[in-house]
Order: sequence, then C-alpha cells, then structure tokens
Amino acid sequence: MKRRKLLSYFFVVMMSIPFTSCHGSKIDENNVKEVKDFIVPEEFDNTREYEISFWSKNDTNIIQKTIYQDTIKKFNEIYPNIKVKMISKTNYEDIYADVIKNISTKTTPNVCITYPDHVATYLSGQDVVVPLDALMSNAKYGLGGSDIAFTSCGENGIYEKFLNECKYHGKYYSLPYMRSTEALYINQDKLLELTNEPVPEILTWDYIFDVCDKAIKAKENETDVLYPFIYKSVDNQMITMLKQKGYEYTTENAEVKLLNENTKSILNDLANKAQNKLFNIFAIISYPGNFLNAGQNIFAVDSTAGATWMGTNAPNIEIPEDQIVDFETIVRPIPQYDIDNPIMISQGPSMCLFDKEDKQEVLASWIFMQYLLSNEVQIPYSETEGYIPVTKTAIESADYQAYLDNAGATNYDNWDSSYISASYLFNKTDRRYSPASFFYKTKIDAAKLTIAN
Repeated sequence: MKRRKLLSYFFVVMMSIPFTSCHGSKIDENNVKEVKDFIVPEEFDNTREYEISFWSKNDTNIIQKTIYQDTIKKFNEIYPNIKVKMISKTNYEDIYADVIKNISTKTTPNVCITYPDHVATYLSGQDVVVPLDALMSNAKYGLGGSDIAFTSCGENGIYEKFLNECKYHGKYYSLPYMRSTEALYINQDKLLELTNEPVPEILTWDYIFDVCDKAIKAKENETDVLYPFIYKSVDNQMITMLKQKGYEYTTENAEVKLLNENTKSILNDLANKAQNKLFNIFAIISYPGNFLNAGQNIFAVDSTAGATWMGTNAPNIEIPEDQIVDFETIVRPIPQYDIDNPIMISQGPSMCLFDKEDKQEVLASWIFMQYLLSNEVQIPYSETEGYIPVTKTAIESADYQAYLDNAGATNYDNWDSSYISASYLFNKTDRRYSPASFFYKTKIDAAKLTIAN
C-alpha cells in the first residue's frame, strides 16, 4: 500500500505540473494568432436593446449566485436596454471546455468568468477574445470613463500586480475579478501539545515536517487516524516550492523546464515524507478541511477562498456534527524555505470579453464587465469567502475596512449591518448564510493574509 501511494503521488505531480496553477494549460507562443486592436465605437447606441450572455461559476454557492442575480438587477436599473442572461456553470473547467466547444460555432458568451491561462488557449482561435487595451483607456467608456453611468473603479483602480497577471504578449485579454492565495490552516491546540511554544509567524518546511514526525511518533496506537500535513493543490505546491528555491519552472514562451535534478530532489524528498506518513495530498485522500475539522490533521494548506470550510465553527463544514472537534484555528502563510523572503502563489478568477460582429454589442458587454469591478459587486462577493477584491477603491473603502476590523463579531441583535454589502442574504437558521458566516474569523484572517502578501 505504501508503494502504491508513493507511485500515485509521483503520478499526480508529474501529470498535473505542466499546467499553470490548476486552471488549464498554456499554449506555445507560435500558436497565438495575430489579434487586431479593438476599435471602440465613437458613441454607445443607447437607443438599442441588447441581450448579452454572462457565464459564471456558482456550483453550490447560493450566496454567490444570489449576488450575481442582484448585480444583474442593479445593472439593469442603470442600463435598462442591456439585458444580461446569466448561465451558471458547475466549475471553471466546465466553462473552459464549453467555451472551446462554442468557438467553432461562434456561440461563445459575451462575458465569462475564467482564468488567464484559459484565455491563452482561447487565443488559438481567430478573433475570439477582445484585446482590452483600447477599451480600458477609452475616454468615454474606459475605466473611469466620462460616459459610464455608475461609479467605476477608475483608470488606476485595479492593483497593478493583479492586472499584470492578465497580460499576454503585450496586451490585456482579461481583467482580474477576485484574488486569493494559499494559506496554512493550523490546529493550534494540537500544535501546542507537541511543541509547547508559540506558533511562529512564518513556518518553514523543516519546522512543519519536524512537528509531523513528532505527531506520528506520539500516536498511541496504529488505529488512530492522523494525517499531520495535507496539501490541497499538488501542482500549486510544486510550482511554489520551485519558485521558493529559485528553480526554473517555465520559460517566457511557456516551455516547461521541470525535468531536471532540482525537481527530482524535491519530489524524492516529498515522496520520502509521504512514505513516512508525514505528508499527504487531496488527490489521494480528500479535502484537507474534513480531516482538520475532525481533529485528524495539524497543518492543512488550501486556498484562502476555501476558508469557510476550515475550523470548528466553519460555515461550510461537510462532516457530521458529531465528528467535529473543538479547537482553535489559526492562519499563517504557506511554509517557506526562506522566512525573510516569503513567496506565495496568486490565484483567483478573471473575466474575459468575446468578440462579436456587432461592435455595439461588444461595447455593451464591456460596460457590464466593468460593472463587475464596482464596489457594489466587489465588496459583497468578497464577503462570501476568503477572496479579496482586486480594486483599490473596494479594499480601501470604509465599508470593507470595517468588515475586516470585525472578524469574529458575535453580537448581531443590535448590529449596524449597513456596511455589510451582502447583509440582505443573512439567514439566522442556516449557518452557511448566518451573520456569523460573514464575520467568520478564519475567513477574514485568510483575506487579511492575502492582502498583506
């Protein structure tokens, strides 16, 4: 069994690592078709009726779906002649696959939530994705344009770091929508039992595995279930470890540079740790949060967007109530080789705009896409999970800062929820949508971690 799991680990790593993060593959530079700059109409024809399609990822998150529905309703109040039809997809891979299918029939959506590396693949088709540079800088309809009928994030309102992630071959083909990173979720009670010392602000890989070794040796019997360290995304882990070490991952032309002694040394070390039961991955066992919440895990690495699944009082716990263990959850950056130079991954959904013969329709779609960057959307959506907004106007707003300052708030009877943008979704009978879920401390701590790093 040990040998089988070891081989499984190698297989999972090497099969998934050629992909960027966990959201699709990059294509070779030579496959990118020449894309002409979009010519922005001089005036938006407001006398016409438009119907545009918007593909979103909602799966089972009713709150997020409701926020999108509310967003469309509010947008239609501002632009009653632009009707938005939302189509909800189960996951990002479904969106990616369906867009690829629809390219050949020219039935792509107008706007969709996607990932920049997915967009790179869409660009293998001719005139599929609209380059956004001319739209973004347009005086009338660009970011902060004079003729936009709502408060835009502004020309310099998107964080440059996130914006640069959407640039491909010198042009912007997408805009960031939400961002997250990975976090280390820790069962502090178990950790203190093993170390009897304060938890470091940044933990090293060596520290993690030393504690895991102590935990395995401290087990009273072999029947105890303990997976001391679980990493959710094995491809993110490998990319991050290589980056932390300063090893090459890909070239600028997306040439994979993995098959070398550096990668081999990291894989051999991790395989040895896995064989000694110090380390495991989602692809082999299951979601880290399930084991963390059952007291069978000490260190769990997962996305900050998954923070509402982590901890004793998590809103989205998926294991039976009688299996939940009471413990203190703390959030830290993912393990590092060099604590003085911490390196973490940036991830999260973006948005792209598809080209159509009717350029007025494209402009109408762009206006809606820009509305998704307004505070009216960015703040409530980010309050649902451990995502953070991508705009300075949202993060620096008094409302969002007040939300961050009230992590773990419990007194809701006299609560002034005016600044909680998604307070209309409160449901005190369902823990997933209760006020406590919006102020869930682990979720807000994860958001703060993303902002700080």
